[in-house]
Amino acid sequence: MPRYYLLLLIAALLTGCGKPAQNPNNELTVRIGASAPLTGPQAHIGKDNESGTRMAIDDANTRGIVIGGRKIHFELISEDDQADPKTATIVAQKLVDSKVSGVIGHLNSGTTIPASRIYNDNGIVQISPSATAVAYTTQGFKTAFRVMANDAQQGLVLGQYATKNLGAAKIAVIDDQTGYGQGLADQFIKSAQANGATIVAHEYTNDKAYDFTAVLTKVKSKQPDLLFYAGMDPQAGPMAKQLKSLALNLKFLMGDGGYTPQFIKLAGDAAEGSYASLPGVPLAKMPGGSEFEKRFVAKYQPIQLYAPYCYDAVNVLIAAMQKADSVEPAKYLPALAAISYDGVTANIKFDAKGDLQGGAITLYQVKNGKWQALETLGTAGH
Repeated sequence: MPRYYLLLLIAALLTGCGKPAQNPNNELTVRIGASAPLTGPQAHIGKDNESGTRMAIDDANTRGIVIGGRKIHFELISEDDQADPKTATIVAQKLVDSKVSGVIGHLNSGTTIPASRIYNDNGIVQISPSATAVAYTTQGFKTAFRVMANDAQQGLVLGQYATKNLGAAKIAVIDDQTGYGQGLADQFIKSAQANGATIVAHEYTNDKAYDFTAVLTKVKSKQPDLLFYAGMDPQAGPMAKQLKSLALNLKFLMGDGGYTPQFIKLAGDAAEGSYASLPGVPLAKMPGGSEFEKRFVAKYQPIQLYAPYCYDAVNVLIAAMQKADSVEPAKYLPALAAISYDGVTANIKFDAKGDLQGGAITLYQVKNGKWQALETLGTAGH
């Protein structure tokens, strides 16, 4: 054999022998999808969700997880649904086409619900860290889960709190006509009425509005003791300001959409004394809350709202994959449905519909310019 060909043969053999060394662990990349509003008025909450999801994936990659005999590298595929239902369905199909093994999201109930059909039709597991509308898990989709209490639980507690703790007899309600706002308002009204309150007004706005003078003037004419707003902080902040400017002397109560630092920033002095709820126990009382907060703030920024729930959603997904020893949704889905996982926020177990079992609800009030916990109702799932 001529020397030239001999050298070529040796080079080829050496190159072939080198291939396994480049990937000694036979690593498999597993994509996890996520979707939230990353632009627009709710971007501060959406980016908080994305950061909580990313931190969990980064943590998982440092643990050297092996599934099905292969080392796994998790990759985040994050998409912006702009808090818009139509965009959410486009994003959902994009994530399906990207061959994700599961999805964390969406943030809003109004985007989570339409997207859930696409994930279900394609057999992709979806865990929402923040969508609370009852309708999400009543569609019969075996692929739909959530890691926080729903609005039946939250609305029940809010209605009881408004009447029993805040002494409200005449209540006005404003909702933003989204899947979240409508659902929470309906549950709140049912609970408040069951506890003896009269709903003197039920008015409507939308999640793009900033001027509430007309609707608040209508509310004022009914002389309620309390106004309940079902919507998110971009509207809740200006609404609180306008309540003060119109001299409406009433208590202002919101669901989880108002429980953010951004609400206080937007409302300014008018935030003082406002009430809101959040499914779950206060961060300081969560099993791993204080440690999570310290690490999250060091890596990103102060927690806006749902980051700890996003972190748990990723980890419970991965725990199910490990239990089933498979990253294929069809194979790990039964393990997820039956799982008991000790997360940052709670011990996570799902009921037959995919709802979190035993979810707690905590009430908060703005005091001296900061949200402070008042009391927790329900159990934390432990």
